[in-house]
Amino acid sequence: MCGIVGAIANRDVVPLLVDGLKRLEYRGYDSAGIAVVTADEVRRVRRTGRVAEMEAAAVAEGFDATLGIGHTRWATHGGVTEGNAHPHISHGELALVHNGIIENHEQQRERLRALGYEFTSQTDTEVVAHLIHHYRANGESLLGALKKAVKELEGAYALAVIDKRDPSTMVAARMGCPLLVGLGDGENFVASDVSAIVSATRKVIFLEEGDTAEVTRDGVRVFDAGDTEVQRDVHMSDVSLASLELGPYRHFMQKEIHEQPRAIGDTLEGIVDAGGFDPALFGANAAEVLRDVESVQILACGTSYYAGLTARYWLEDIAGIPCAVDIASEYRYRKVVANPKQLIVTISQSGETLDTMEALKYAKAQGQDKTLSICNVPESAIPRASRLVFYTRAGAEIGVASTKAFTTQLVALFALTGVLAKLRGRIDDAQEAAYLDELRHLPGSVQHALNLEPQVAVWAEKFAPKQHALFLGRGRHYPIALEGALKLKEISYIHAEAYPAGELKHGPLALVDEAMPVVVIAPNDSLLEKVKSNIQEVRARGGEMFVFADADSHFGESEAVHVIRTPRHIGTLSPVVHTIPVQLLAYHTALARGTDVDKPRNLAKSVTVE
Repeated sequence: MCGIVGAIANRDVVPLLVDGLKRLEYRGYDSAGIAVVTADEVRRVRRTGRVAEMEAAAVAEGFDATLGIGHTRWATHGGVTEGNAHPHISHGELALVHNGIIENHEQQRERLRALGYEFTSQTDTEVVAHLIHHYRANGESLLGALKKAVKELEGAYALAVIDKRDPSTMVAARMGCPLLVGLGDGENFVASDVSAIVSATRKVIFLEEGDTAEVTRDGVRVFDAGDTEVQRDVHMSDVSLASLELGPYRHFMQKEIHEQPRAIGDTLEGIVDAGGFDPALFGANAAEVLRDVESVQILACGTSYYAGLTARYWLEDIAGIPCAVDIASEYRYRKVVANPKQLIVTISQSGETLDTMEALKYAKAQGQDKTLSICNVPESAIPRASRLVFYTRAGAEIGVASTKAFTTQLVALFALTGVLAKLRGRIDDAQEAAYLDELRHLPGSVQHALNLEPQVAVWAEKFAPKQHALFLGRGRHYPIALEGALKLKEISYIHAEAYPAGELKHGPLALVDEAMPVVVIAPNDSLLEKVKSNIQEVRARGGEMFVFADADSHFGESEAVHVIRTPRHIGTLSPVVHTIPVQLLAYHTALARGTDVDKPRNLAKSVTVE
């Protein structure tokens, strides 16, 4: 689930809710809805599709209220239907919106059915609405019912709840998913992202893990996980400065991991606005430069190099164009066979990476002037030295270990793939439209992967005492295994290596024993059965497996095989989504080991020396 906004005021809050949902559209979603308390009833409107469709229905039905909540949803439990859309209502009295995944929803569902509750959706969220209603019906205040309910939930959640029996109050809770409270004059708000309420206020309180909150027109009360009332700091939000503030996060790396739905959405904006894979995305003269490209040479370092390795699979499969990927510091010290019709692609978060800059200079000195830079910092050195440029819109990345820069680089490289494929006649209008649809839904899929954080954190406790780890992947997910290993060693200082899973029996299998955890990237793609065979090789030698799979990958768990499933397989862009859990694993392992997450030893954010 993707976006939350709620408001209580002395004015009509429906326009505020709709505006907030529109500002959350970057996250990706497939349905939207609002619920309001008016007089003695809860009214609700939901629609699949765009927020604008829901807005039109709300206007047509005359929605007008001083208390309400809204939500944009990307389906996990249950399909894309109006019945599964949020908000969910219990007994016509209580309405709730929810981001996250409730892991024990099936057990709670059976319990509530036994208590006489009927379910009208396939979602895990309806369970929470009925559970709060149950405690409310047994004499608890709205806040008290919320507090009791969340103690029984397992998983991740951000919740906002309203009840017609208490039209002066909205309550909220957070565990594993971001949620904040906005402070106004005679009105207050809740939201999953400050952008949802920025039109009404810039004063915000970031709720912390386990917090519950009671929000009225006149004030806010916050309670920690131990049910002690606490005072949380009030922040003045500035969109241009938001990336420089930690907010509710412990480290910038964690913050930047969670910023990825927005960063990807912002990076996608130009592609979506262009209505397709337009060469102009890369510069005014891009069509001329790219039209006769015969091959692609990608030059990068570190994480950016792994982005290039991922892109090679896309470029050769979709665009049908040969692609080579070189570590920049190696490329410039070997004799290259120059081809003036080869596109030189340099990738750098900072645009100042010395090895990459020098490799670009070397390529240009060989007479290769078809140059394209993918970068996150406008007007930095590498873009200035390139004919074509694509700026990712990740925002400032403070943590040394790159996260949102990597996933936005992947988006940029997929856009390049689409442009080259279109210019070469490799995709038709229908296929282009299908790829664009996948891109539009990508922020929502990434948000779902972020909701796996509590499960990944449990795995991290097992990794923390280890000294070595092995990462495996196949095809376009092999570079994601490389990226996972890099992240783990960068910030936790655990020695980690990555291999194509099929290479295991050619040497690395000798390292496998009970002391070396093996991480496997195993989405439900054409190589899944091959990966399963490789897993059997590890199990036969006593290795402990940690498998990142999809909901439909059909992996059986056992004492030695642990599985975390992303909600769905999203096809071509799956490497972007599977990046998220390996980032989270590295972060939480480092946290458990007590290392300096944002400033790992011996490393710098921008490498400007050879």
